[in-house]
Amino acid sequence: MTGSSATEMSGKDSMAAVAMALTPYCVQNSKDDPNSTDLMAQLKKATTYQRRGIVEKAGWATPLGAEKPDRALAEACQIALTKDA
Repeated sequence: MTGSSATEMSGKDSMAAVAMALTPYCVQNSKDDPNSTDLMAQLKKATTYQRRGIVEKAGWATPLGAEKPDRALAEACQIALTKDA
């Protein structure tokens, strides 16, 4: 394995770990959102592809201090929110 491949792999692992660590934050944001009931209904009806976009648009996957949602966090969050659906 080359050094650049190892660095890329490490970066992906780090991003995934951060997303998993922040998933409870995202889930809590969904619970605190006054539009949660409507958005959760949308999530349950949406395709897997659409779910990440709903979470991102709701702002649940935007970490404090960030200007835009984190894609990996949105994906992890939508999975956590719909796993029992």
